[in-house]
Amino acid sequence: MQLGTRWSVGAESPDRLPAPVRDAIRGVDEELLALASETFDPTTWRWTLTWLEGRPIAELDDGTVVMLDAAGGVLVTPAG
Repeated sequence: MQLGTRWSVGAESPDRLPAPVRDAIRGVDEELLALASETFDPTTWRWTLTWLEGRPIAELDDGTVVMLDAAGGVLVTPAG
């Protein structure tokens, strides 16, 4: 496994991610940002990017995971 970078919800994801992964992360970000309130600021949450067997895995602080499967499809696994 190779450690990558971290970025906040709503910020631009790393350019080296494949476009479908970036799109999936953006979708999760949009859902979270729509829930923002006085008591919930999703921009304080961060994504952590790692690489396993050459494939990116982005994990959000709440446990949500966005990754590529072996066939190149994007998987989004919600927290919990």
